[in-house]
Amino acid sequence: MQYTKLGNTDIEVSRICVGCMSFGEPGTLHDWALDETQSREIMMHALELGINFFDTANVYSRGTSEEYLGRALKKCTTRDKVVIASKVYFNEGRLSRKAIMREIDGSLKRLGTDYLDLYIIHRFDYDTPIEETMEALNDLVKVGKVRALGASAMYGYQFYNMQLVARDHGWALFSAMENHYNLLYREDEHELIPICKQMNVSLIPYSPLAGGHLARPTWNSNTLRGQKDKVSKGKYDAMEQDDMKIVDQVRQIAEAHDCKMSQVALAWLLEKGVAAPVIGATKAAYLDDAAGAVDIALGNEEMHRLEEFYVPHPIVGAIDHNLSESDAFLN
Repeated sequence: MQYTKLGNTDIEVSRICVGCMSFGEPGTLHDWALDETQSREIMMHALELGINFFDTANVYSRGTSEEYLGRALKKCTTRDKVVIASKVYFNEGRLSRKAIMREIDGSLKRLGTDYLDLYIIHRFDYDTPIEETMEALNDLVKVGKVRALGASAMYGYQFYNMQLVARDHGWALFSAMENHYNLLYREDEHELIPICKQMNVSLIPYSPLAGGHLARPTWNSNTLRGQKDKVSKGKYDAMEQDDMKIVDQVRQIAEAHDCKMSQVALAWLLEKGVAAPVIGATKAAYLDDAAGAVDIALGNEEMHRLEEFYVPHPIVGAIDHNLSESDAFLN
């Protein structure tokens, strides 16, 4: 496994991050979520591969994702050997000071730790003043409950404004951006990603395999998640005809490298400067594949082939109004 630093921090993370939305009590968020025993087995396997970076959220499976992660890590390793990220927004009060202070304590309790390595705002809050949010987050850093700050899907100007407010007040800046980014969705290349690179903010994108579409030669899947994941269908199905041209290029290049299609898709992200794509693995073998992607080198001509058929897509991820908790993962 290879490692890198998050932004301007001294936090060293593996080049692959385990996304924990797949872990939690089934039916509380997704029917295809893994129970605690299955979740622990995958987390243990990640540690064996040298993966030290785990990403969850306060609302994943009504908090059981954090609980499963905390108990598994406590059993399998020591706290200083892992990097834990969680999130706040899809909760009462969203990013108000009161909500942030309440939600961080809830996350820490469920995770069984007294600090988070990375605390991520899950979306931009249209109701709370930026100053209120950034000061509250800075206070968490000052008291040691959080080591570093991150943001998730939003418009470039929103992220830039939040960074400026923090900078102008001498508060903690964001060090990581967990945005929607993969070969089938590249809209953030226009504004958000250049801003992140300018500010040395590490990219840790979610949905790096576009809900599995970049891991197989056919669009549809007969897996449980493939049949039940309405969120993925909402994100990608409208662009199937255009995107299958890209999927076919991934297939051809994977055949040439004698590797998995998912590995080509992840290698492309790593070549684009991504620090650690977030992998929502439901099988240990998927982590093996992801770890192998770190060693795959794509040439300039292959990068061009992977990118040439991309067409503009509707925005998915950034929001133009606040979402309720029930809408949390429809975008």
